[in-house]
Amino acid sequence: MHPDTAFRLDDRALHEALIAQIGFGMVFATTPDGPRVAHVPLLSTGDGAVQFHLSRGHALSRHLDGATALAVVNGPDGYVSARWYEDPAQVPTWNYIALELEGRVRRMDQDGLHALLETLTAQHEQRLAHGTPWTMDKMPEDRLRAMMGAIIGFELEVQAWRPTFKLSQNKSAAERARVATGLEAEGAPAIAELMRRLAP
Repeated sequence: MHPDTAFRLDDRALHEALIAQIGFGMVFATTPDGPRVAHVPLLSTGDGAVQFHLSRGHALSRHLDGATALAVVNGPDGYVSARWYEDPAQVPTWNYIALELEGRVRRMDQDGLHALLETLTAQHEQRLAHGTPWTMDKMPEDRLRAMMGAIIGFELEVQAWRPTFKLSQNKSAAERARVATGLEAEGAPAIAELMRRLAP
């Protein structure tokens, strides 16, 4: 989390929307073999927890149950050129959105894992523009059972939400407008749009 409090938006609904929209993140934890990270689809339960699954063979799988871990969701970002500022005595920076979620992890049972996979699939299939949504019942039962046996579901109960919404809030409205225009012109329209919406 960025130390400047100007870049903190403590809006739980916004955090939940970021998790739902991005849908993917990283889970970090310390193991006896050193720090490890997993890149995973994330699902918010809506009541203060996020769920994910890992391959049984992943370096974190055997260490997460009962551990404290950190999940990170990265949103849009973009390089901010100092040339976009009116005052030449500036330096380049980076605007970005990131959400850190720290908490205790517990291993889910098979029913919980099944529900997680069904919900994740339904959520992402509905975003696809063409074709009939894929559902888990399309898989033969023995094949599904084998596939599920190769992964483990986890739930992280969030004890600390640490958001960073670095959108040039420490600059004037005119400077923010110039930066947003620059970002958009250089191929970063998502962060430019969020600057306009969240830091007008």
